Amino acid sequence: MANYYSLITGLPDLLLDESKSNYSVSEFKEICKESLTEADRQLIDYFFLKYDCLNVVKLLKNPDAKIDEKGNLTVDECRELIAQSDEMNTQVPCGAPRFLMDFILDYPQKKDFPGFFTEDAVMLEYDRHAMQCGEAEIASWFELNFNVTNILTAFIARNYGWKVEDYVLDENEVSETILKNVQTKDFNLAPIVDYVEEVIKIAECEDPVMKEKRIDAFKWMWLDDQTFFEPFSIVSVFAYLCKLDMCERWDILDAETGRETFTQIVDNLRSEARVPDEFKK
Repeated sequence: MANYYSLITGLPDLLLDESKSNYSVSEFKEICKESLTEADRQLIDYFFLKYDCLNVVKLLKNPDAKIDEKGNLTVDECRELIAQSDEMNTQVPCGAPRFLMDFILDYPQKKDFPGFFTEDAVMLEYDRHAMQCGEAEIASWFELNFNVTNILTAFIARNYGWKVEDYVLDENEVSETILKNVQTKDFNLAPIVDYVEEVIKIAECEDPVMKEKRIDAFKWMWLDDQTFFEPFSIVSVFAYLCKLDMCERWDILDAETGRETFTQIVDNLRSEARVPDEFKK
């Protein structure tokens, strides 16, 4: 595994309670292109693939739409992918993953189905693909996001009296456990998900903005834990990218309010990060 000591030590620190950074996600993407091995660049590409997926959806709906340039594919490459998607058994152009071409091919038949949400559908395919990226620690990041989303979705559905099975797909052990234990307070996840208590507390937060902040704070802490013993690996480079992405989203917050809020959130999460006795029984 490559060692990125020079790259990591040359990067400015990112703090959860300060949203501004010397780099943007796009700028860090260019740094990665110049600094990483080919194999590690491919791992980083999994992060940016989400923008390709959403860009393709934009262009399917409006061929003249403006795309997010953080994706791996240019607008011309996205259009080429769409144009060639109806050619069966052809090589996927532009280095795009096969699932994206298949999604484009199926889009005309599915787009008008009741309950079919294009962005949600393509991101589900993206999640499935990314969780198979081949690097265990990075794959676990995508799995964490998938699981947290499913757990939060299950809580929301149950609280509103909706059918949980209509909103949580049976994709892995976590989603399977949720569907088998719909009426249990923690969906009986405590034995298999060591962070279920943190997610439960997030789900119970009534303020949607605070809930989103707590989700990001939880993920930030998770990334810190994953990279503690690998400070100069590709996993740490990937974690830095994920944190930088969070910081860009936080730029819309008032700096002073954000600093105070996130510091308090992290302190609370660290003190609450334990499974209560009722879930151990």
